[in-house]
Amino acid sequence: MKAAKPEKIFCMRRSDIFRVYYLFLPVFSLLLLASCHSSKSVTNKAHSGYDRTEIHVGKGNSFQHRLIEEAYTWMGTPYKYAGLSKGKGVDCSGMVMRVYEDVAGRKLPRNSARQAEWCETIDAKDIEMGDLVFFATGKDPDRVSHVGMIVDDDSFIHASSSKGVVVSKLSNPYYMRTFIKFGRVPRKSLSGD
Repeated sequence: MKAAKPEKIFCMRRSDIFRVYYLFLPVFSLLLLASCHSSKSVTNKAHSGYDRTEIHVGKGNSFQHRLIEEAYTWMGTPYKYAGLSKGKGVDCSGMVMRVYEDVAGRKLPRNSARQAEWCETIDAKDIEMGDLVFFATGKDPDRVSHVGMIVDDDSFIHASSSKGVVVSKLSNPYYMRTFIKFGRVPRKSLSGD
């Protein structure tokens, strides 16, 4: 009886592992930089900017307070593209979708561009606590790729691709430059109102 030849086991040298790692690192980085980017373009840019003096967010009603309170429970959650898990990872549109789902029982569209199309466009003078703010943070200055939720006259909560869920200032020059529009989730679709 012939002795069986030992099977060759696939092994990679350490240098090969690093070579593969460095080949996939740029691809992975590009995916992360895509953030909440959507392929659908918003063709009718509602605002080319806004006068910050127009914004006077009131005290809000109990429903609006519940929205903001729920949004704050997401603070510190790391950013994860297409993520939906509080404390584990979420992207901007996922956080907004989950907050409205948990508080109002209404599921919003999954990506920021679809949310922008679905929401009623509102003027800066009419925004309220819990309304949404949309930005074009990708390469196309007319394409919605980021969303946050209005907290007060100068603050919004969102999932930043670099910091996770944080509160940022509307007056930040970056957000002033990339601003697209304010939007309101249609009232008729909310059960918690």
